[in-house]
Amino acid sequence: MSRRMIGIAFAALALLAPAIAGAQETVVVPTRVIYPGQEIGFDLLEVVPLRRQLPNPSIYALDMEQFAGKVAKNTLLPGRMVAVAALREAYVVEAGKPVEMQFVQGPLVISVTGVPLQPGSTGDIVRIRNLDSGAVVSGVVMADGTVRVSAS
Repeated sequence: MSRRMIGIAFAALALLAPAIAGAQETVVVPTRVIYPGQEIGFDLLEVVPLRRQLPNPSIYALDMEQFAGKVAKNTLLPGRMVAVAALREAYVVEAGKPVEMQFVQGPLVISVTGVPLQPGSTGDIVRIRNLDSGAVVSGVVMADGTVRVSAS
């Protein structure tokens, strides 16, 4: 191989090196211990280059969007990859904290106070006790923190 060809090869490699480096996969890891039930803020995370090929990358949270509005189900350790199964949506209603129960049928809306018997995120079905009657019913947790019940 001539010197000219070697020089062209090195020049091409120098031009491609940033593109190859930019194509390197990254992973999001905690910067400090995150405990179960703790909301995960972006200030607790950092993006680091992936050191090895993952056999099943879909089980890990690889970008920041996967952490948005999430809470840790398990203890998350600094510098360790986080499994998607270790994250959950933040609870909208907490067990034992009174919330508004609503029955909606067309223009009719009946509201009473109830106590959830279990925590729930938006869209979850939870059991809730009516404080007035003591009856336990099931309802869907709404984004505004109310629980929507239906006729049984």
